[in-house]
Amino acid sequence: MSFPVTRLRRLRKSPVLRDLVRETVLTRDDLVMPLFVCPGTKVSNPISSMPGNYQMSVDLLVENAKALYDKGLKSVLLFGIPEHKDEHGLVACEHNGIVQKAARALKKEVPGLYLIADVCNCEYTTHGHCGTIVNGDVDNDLTLVTLAKQSVSLAEEGIDMVAPSDMMDGRVGAIRQALDANGFQMTPIMAYSAKYASAFYGPFREAAESTPQFGDRRTYQMDPANSNEALREVALDIEEGADIVMVKPALSYLDIIQKVKTNFNMPVAAYNVSGEFAMVKAAAEKGWIDEKRIVHEILTSIKRAGSDIIITYHAQDVLGDL
Repeated sequence: MSFPVTRLRRLRKSPVLRDLVRETVLTRDDLVMPLFVCPGTKVSNPISSMPGNYQMSVDLLVENAKALYDKGLKSVLLFGIPEHKDEHGLVACEHNGIVQKAARALKKEVPGLYLIADVCNCEYTTHGHCGTIVNGDVDNDLTLVTLAKQSVSLAEEGIDMVAPSDMMDGRVGAIRQALDANGFQMTPIMAYSAKYASAFYGPFREAAESTPQFGDRRTYQMDPANSNEALREVALDIEEGADIVMVKPALSYLDIIQKVKTNFNMPVAAYNVSGEFAMVKAAAEKGWIDEKRIVHEILTSIKRAGSDIIITYHAQDVLGDL
């Protein structure tokens, strides 16, 4: 009887050996936690479709961020829910805008925490779209003006990195030019380069109060069927000055993450979005899955696909295990 000379099971024999030969290792340094800041004091509004996540006033946001930082989390991504909205999202550019207030407080109380701010208008417009509406659709170039102003305003208040998520053509170049002209040449841009018009964003719309009041976002977010287009989007953002490129969502787009990593010598981020998070939480609540194992497997798969940075609502749950 002939036996195999090569036995791959030899390297799986013990936990120590499995650790020694592990190809992909998830660490705290890979993770960014999204946080939602809202007006008021001592406000903590549960987000029903995203268990364990809240809209928090600045004071409680600072407490939460400090607790995460003390557990080893180094970076957060901030989203704002403003006290009032307008047609163009100009409220996002104000000195006392909600994210601007949060940035000042976080820099004072948790100075070591790296602050990334989402740059978009959907949370700040009365209609819920990502820019200025003209003839029933978002006007690309008018929106660029607002996005550039918003980015400069955030940088002025201490934001370390801006992350435009609007998917307007040319927005990375407009933001880079505005930041440079105002003395923020060293403020990096993490571009949501391949952001798909995905059904996985549903719970986020509740969290950020940004559901479109009419139509949808398919005229500016990408068709989920396209992959080569994602590479063209990434190439344009790099040419315009993006320092990090992002794929969003993550799980249904692991192939896109891998293509982007393979084709561009750039840091790649992936956003493990609200719908992906909510499905895990719902299944775990039913007792259908082992949540801890599932979450680690998901996050490892995103890193294995090529992501250097993983933005995930699971970050707060896995810190103690990394």
